[in-house]
Amino acid sequence: MSNELDIAGEIFKGTQDVFSTMLSVELEREHFTDNYSDIQSNMTSMIGLGGGIRGVLAIHCPAAIAKAITGSFLGMEVEDLDDDVKDAIGEIANMVAGNLKVSYAAIGLNVELAIPTSIVGESFRISGIAEAKRIIVPLKMAEGLFWIELMYVAS
Repeated sequence: MSNELDIAGEIFKGTQDVFSTMLSVELEREHFTDNYSDIQSNMTSMIGLGGGIRGVLAIHCPAAIAKAITGSFLGMEVEDLDDDVKDAIGEIANMVAGNLKVSYAAIGLNVELAIPTSIVGESFRISGIAEAKRIIVPLKMAEGLFWIELMYVAS
């Protein structure tokens, strides 16, 4: 790929833009880690990517963070990891992926987005293409940490 993107930087900027615009929440970027066991998630929303890059963008959230994000998004108290939470985190994943799509378009790569899929649970792992690159961006909001992960291969 010519004109390499600072993918982690673009993910942070795109996520920060979504959170400040849609949720009035400011984010801090935490130190990058490649230790995937650091991710603590009860709620993951993923969106498939195709075209210029193939892979998946995922948002991994502990339950408290997923509920806080949804509460800010919907303007109401959220008690359970219900359909509202799955829909809200899926929509956030869609917007973050949309911002990344715009970043790739700026360097001439067309990226297509699938429909978000959400998983709720305690013990699951996401695997993808064996030779995929993985970028994990840890983010912090007042309620705690969550992670944006991009697993991809260039087409």
